[in-house]
Amino acid sequence: MKILAVDDSMLVRRIVASAASVLGAECVGAADGVIALGHLERDPGGFSLVCLDWNMPNMNGLELLTRIRAADSLKHIPVLMLTTEGSQQSIIAAIKAGATSYMTKPFFEKDLQARMLDCLGMGFD
Repeated sequence: MKILAVDDSMLVRRIVASAASVLGAECVGAADGVIALGHLERDPGGFSLVCLDWNMPNMNGLELLTRIRAADSLKHIPVLMLTTEGSQQSIIAAIKAGATSYMTKPFFEKDLQARMLDCLGMGFD
């Protein structure tokens, strides 16, 4: 199982990688949506989950989410939004765009692991 952590914060990418390793998953990091889209396009069947920040340079998370959902080869991948955008309007926009789940920062790693399992269809631990 491979998880793509998309966030311009190295610290958040490391936290996602740590949570992924506890679940027995490999984690690939990307600092923005452009880099992430490149990873996804090169290996469309290789990712089991995308953990996605909203606010990033070059291509933000909502734009990447829209592109993932528009691509036949990628639209099956669950997307967990991990962001500081906590307004009801933002949450609704992300869910309408196709987010599988939504989690606001800051968060505890154990809660992230549980949400990742849920997105993967493995239920909460």
